[in-house]
Amino acid sequence: MSVQGEHETVLLNEAVAALVTDPGGLYVDGTFGRGGHSSLILASLNKAGSLIAIDKDPDACSVGQQKFAADTRFEIVQASFAELADLVAARDMTGSVSGVLLDLGVSSPQLDNPERGFSFLRDGPLDMRMDPDSGVSAADWLASAEEKEISRVLRDYGEERYARRIARAIVEARKETPITRTAQLASIVKEANPAWEKGKHPATRAFQGIRIYINKELEDLEKALAGVVDVLAKGGRLVVISFHSLEDRIVKRFIREQERGKPLPKGFPIMEKDIVRRMRSVGKAVKPGGDEVSVNVRARSAVMRVAEKVA
Repeated sequence: MSVQGEHETVLLNEAVAALVTDPGGLYVDGTFGRGGHSSLILASLNKAGSLIAIDKDPDACSVGQQKFAADTRFEIVQASFAELADLVAARDMTGSVSGVLLDLGVSSPQLDNPERGFSFLRDGPLDMRMDPDSGVSAADWLASAEEKEISRVLRDYGEERYARRIARAIVEARKETPITRTAQLASIVKEANPAWEKGKHPATRAFQGIRIYINKELEDLEKALAGVVDVLAKGGRLVVISFHSLEDRIVKRFIREQERGKPLPKGFPIMEKDIVRRMRSVGKAVKPGGDEVSVNVRARSAVMRVAEKVA
């Protein structure tokens, strides 16, 4: 099993092998985390290659600056990967990137640090922000959000069956005392959830939904994908590792749409050769093997998809 607080990079070798096709190219690691993928990407590049890493979390950026301070091929930027296209454009590299990697979700150091407020396993302040210096914390949002809005977030982002019931319980509980701790929220959700899923804490889906909403994770993914085709050079690769169905659905749909080309009215007179297909899927979806899952249980839900720019 992985040691608590350490980050076990999921699908490390598979992702980098799929990503790096040109050792002298420019690559973007849109989710630096603790640098697992970035380390292997840099090891796979020659002296002409370079890597831009991005992360919302200032702690992750600090790790990156220290870890690769001596490597002139490396640059790290504190930002959301939603800003990918703008960051590349600012460096006058649009259309020149050999590969983009997005390893979605939260890292083990974020989950395991109770002060970050991501997990219900240990009590801590109810924050959940990947960048704790910007945006609204989970506690502040729960203090003012309407019951209907809380229910929508739990349902749409957490896929929680009992979203309305749990939202009602949260609103009733906050009338008595502010909800400011992870253990406090977990207890409220636990008591309101009438049917616990086997092998899963009853607060799992609620915490997932609130975290995704607070960090705009799905919106950021949509924005990143919208700009990634123009960012990539012809033959450049997009590699995305998702950890739940909401993310994977977005990635799968995006790749399929790029393969099919721009939708046209039914019966529109156009020849097959005139349809612009900008990307092609590379291989099938990849999941971690049993050996990887046995040492890192958080890898069990991972799905990796790869696409290549063709036009």
